[in-house]
Amino acid sequence: MALLWVVLAVLVGLVALGIYDLVQQRHAILRTFPVIGHFRFILEAIGPELRQYIVTDNDQERPFSRNQRRWVYTSAKQRNTYFAFGTDNDLDETPGYVIVKQATFPAAPPPGPPDVLPCAKVLGAGHRRPGAFRMPSVVNVSAMSFGSLSGPAVEAVNRGVALAGCLQNTGEGGLSRHHLHGGPVVLQVGTGYYGCRNPDGTFSLERLVDTCASAPVRAVEIKLSQGAKPGLGGVLPAPKVTPEIAAARGVPVHVDCVSPPRHTAFDDVDSLIELVERIAGATGLPVGVKSAVGELGFWDELGRRMTETGGGPDFVTIDGGEGGTGAAPLAFADHVALPFKLAVSRVYPVLRAWGLDEQVVVIGSGKLGFPHTALLAFGLGCDAVNVAREAMLAIGCIQAQRCHTGRCPTGVTSQSKWLMRGLDPTDKAARLANYVVNLRTELGKLTRACGVVHPALVGLDQFEILDGAMGAQSAAWVFGYLPGWGLPSERDRLAVTELMTGRAGATPGVASPS
Repeated sequence: MALLWVVLAVLVGLVALGIYDLVQQRHAILRTFPVIGHFRFILEAIGPELRQYIVTDNDQERPFSRNQRRWVYTSAKQRNTYFAFGTDNDLDETPGYVIVKQATFPAAPPPGPPDVLPCAKVLGAGHRRPGAFRMPSVVNVSAMSFGSLSGPAVEAVNRGVALAGCLQNTGEGGLSRHHLHGGPVVLQVGTGYYGCRNPDGTFSLERLVDTCASAPVRAVEIKLSQGAKPGLGGVLPAPKVTPEIAAARGVPVHVDCVSPPRHTAFDDVDSLIELVERIAGATGLPVGVKSAVGELGFWDELGRRMTETGGGPDFVTIDGGEGGTGAAPLAFADHVALPFKLAVSRVYPVLRAWGLDEQVVVIGSGKLGFPHTALLAFGLGCDAVNVAREAMLAIGCIQAQRCHTGRCPTGVTSQSKWLMRGLDPTDKAARLANYVVNLRTELGKLTRACGVVHPALVGLDQFEILDGAMGAQSAAWVFGYLPGWGLPSERDRLAVTELMTGRAGATPGVASPS
């Protein structure tokens, strides 16, 4: 009899726990997988002990190691982000390991909030766009489409960027109602022209202008290629093309949504520049391009023609070959396009050679959502960084790597109503904002350790690259940078120093295009 009461008590307890899991909003896993979802957290809690003896170490997993994921999770949840007992990396035998050389006398903390890091350059100022502005954050959320992400995930990101004071890139899937929750956006135009297309799939400037006018769109980005699958189109399978996704993209419902591998609105550098100027002229907004880096002839031709015509992109987003995607052939994900550090170190010297480095804002993308990787990107000439998969981790992604199956257990990349219901946009928005704020805060600390007040002022001479044989080389020598490369102009240096030290009269997020 006593055993029966114990069994009944356990069953009642499990039912009560299941009901609680279904109604709580903090954990998507528990809402979707009540009761059994707790095993994930139990295993996570004892993970260090298990790994110490029988599994991988903290830095072996890819694409993001356990230490990296832990840092994002703790940042998003506003928990202790410190690690104990010193580094567990093998510094002496790890070739390519980046070392930041701290200054003997660090810079003083800023007088305002520690996470305030506006962009050093004014986006669109070089071409005097009416909508030119200084990005209030050097960390922004990269392109992730509605369709690739679920509606609640897109909403969480949009609400989160509003809280964090940064920007959300829509991805090539177009603008949806999930992007309209207070966060400013960068509208991406891909090869499918979703949200700005004619019925035959060609580009429609009129529809683009209407879309920009309907939402807080701050800039337009023309996507030439993506790091994880450059030179390759994409397919959103028919079952995923719901009425809502079809409406956002301007395509038929329940029909395969195909993104071609190349644009039809332009086919060379001159016609690309012409399209950039048409969009900028019609919207007044800064217009840029996003691209992975392969052959360099395009970049040299772009620099030459921009210099000759006076037109062209206001910003370039350089996507590394290690960048993420919902789905891509293994050969493209592993072997096509240069990794980020090589990519930006090839493009920046070209921009500088044509005298465009001061007027074009360079944005980096590709696993840059950590303080040291972001700081190195600034040393290589970036003015801002975009984060994508790190933002996904912040809103609940557990790196299950099932994005392409439609069965993402946390509802981040699924269109399943059951899986999506586990993701509460309000709670996850706060987590995304916490992550961005903590990233900017730690990036600021690392910057001040180098003796300057803003990451744009950190040059490559502040880094060394270990060779794995008890030696190291200056990062400037490794990447072939000359003194002064990667640093802002004297005007931008003065402007950002004034912003960071509280001596500027303007609000960081607002600036004149002059």
